[in-house]
Amino acid sequence: MIDPELLAKLEEINAKAEKAYQAAESTRKYLFWTGVVTVALIVLPLIGLAFAIPQFISSYTTTLTGAGL
Repeated sequence: MIDPELLAKLEEINAKAEKAYQAAESTRKYLFWTGVVTVALIVLPLIGLAFAIPQFISSYTTTLTGAGL
């Protein structure tokens, strides 16, 4: 049979491993949501600007051309 002292050590190690796993999962979720917020606040507006800036330049140059400058 397994020594009771060894069994206690194994249970202690198992409890520590479970805590480490839960901490790693918490960190993973935190990093995931940080990435989602980063995309929402930085990347999506940049994509929008990629469409808005050419339209603005076109409108601006049309205005300048129509004014006779």
